[in-house]
Amino acid sequence: MKNTSTTLSRRQYLAGAGTVATLGLGGCLGLGGSDEITVAYMPIFPDLQWFVMEEQGYLDEIDATIDGREFTDGPAIVQAYGSGELDVAMFGIVPSMIVIDRGLPAKVTAANIKEPMAIMVHDDLQSLWDEHGSDAFAVWEEERGQKFRFGTFPQGSVPDVLLRYWLQQEGVDESTVEIIEISGANAVWQAIANGEVDGSSIMEPVPTRAAQEDVPVRTFRTAAEVMPGQPAAVTLMSDEVRDSDVSSQFLEQHVRATEFIRNNTEATADIVESGIGMAADQAQSALEGPLSNFVTDPREIENGTEVFSEFANENGQIDERLSLDQIFDYSVYDNL
Repeated sequence: MKNTSTTLSRRQYLAGAGTVATLGLGGCLGLGGSDEITVAYMPIFPDLQWFVMEEQGYLDEIDATIDGREFTDGPAIVQAYGSGELDVAMFGIVPSMIVIDRGLPAKVTAANIKEPMAIMVHDDLQSLWDEHGSDAFAVWEEERGQKFRFGTFPQGSVPDVLLRYWLQQEGVDESTVEIIEISGANAVWQAIANGEVDGSSIMEPVPTRAAQEDVPVRTFRTAAEVMPGQPAAVTLMSDEVRDSDVSSQFLEQHVRATEFIRNNTEATADIVESGIGMAADQAQSALEGPLSNFVTDPREIENGTEVFSEFANENGQIDERLSLDQIFDYSVYDNL
């Protein structure tokens, strides 16, 4: 948390004293709105609460100035968090684990959404799957002379981990496919539309766009089918924020935004169009579809988080398998 006039000196003091996690901000909030909270977010469906809070003026109810910073991918947020630039981050559960695994003082206080991803594949692969099962990828390469190309977010991101988890569960050797790193949902969509990739692991609005437009890549499996309770974007707060009144104030507005999304799909679709860049009519279809499971309660994603923690550890993304207690702080939500 930053005060516009005293950020540097306070952070220098905290760094020198080594008390970022314990000092808290109980005494520095409520200074006439001079305190500033820097919130990282991404222009993606799983961060939709951010756009609703911003558009509906919910952020004005918080006793601090909220400075939103947009990022294209989770690894960039991890880097900024490690540099001390952020106080709150709305991004993937795996990058959040990476922050925690590195010993940075932060925990997840809320989920944003559950089961929002789709495994998408080319229509021809679906036909091959019906006949050959998981050997379809090998048959694809044999027939076409090149590996099946998945395009998804960078390695370590939630879509990437879900894709690799699904391949593993199906007994598919990763060496039989090509996984191409792409930053941003719009860039993934363009790669699909241009025929640059044959499939993806991705969230809305891409699956709805694919279903409504003339492309051969479509939803093959939903996250609920691959991993019930699959986590995605969450709200990570620094210990400094969690020890202040701002934590509960922020989550109160997060809950309001979640309820707004559930109860006002038409108005939310307009917010999606302005904030994420998806046409409102497509956005409304997406909001009414099976991937738009917006939540705030962190317990909604516990089971999937345990799977992700184990998988991320086995793949070297985090050094140890983190427990739920290491990842989550339930108290902020429970005390609302």
